[in-house]
Amino acid sequence: MSVFAGHGEITPLQVWDGVVGHAIEGDRATLAVVELAPNCAIPEHRHENEQLGVCITGSLRFRVADELREVGPGDSWRIPGDVPHEIERVGPEGALVVECFTPARSDWAGLERLEGRPALRWPQ
Repeated sequence: MSVFAGHGEITPLQVWDGVVGHAIEGDRATLAVVELAPNCAIPEHRHENEQLGVCITGSLRFRVADELREVGPGDSWRIPGDVPHEIERVGPEGALVVECFTPARSDWAGLERLEGRPALRWPQ
């Protein structure tokens, strides 16, 4: 098995309704490119994983603990493990974010695999 994966070789995961993740799994970390559909939301949740992210395109109204912020391209976040967070809404154009989780997201192993879904389209 190669240490490299080309564009379209990673099977997308249905993370939430309107949220598709393309995960690169390591032994101790998960790196994910996440597509968020226009106007979708992610309910408040928490997990043991520390979560670091950066917005590539689009916008999010993001709450971490008691802090709420409108996030756009180039903005980043850091969520310590077990801290509640949610995306109140994604902007009308959707969003593309890159996130790193540590430890690795073992809970994602049970997510639906979206076989046959078109490959992620990177912004030009």
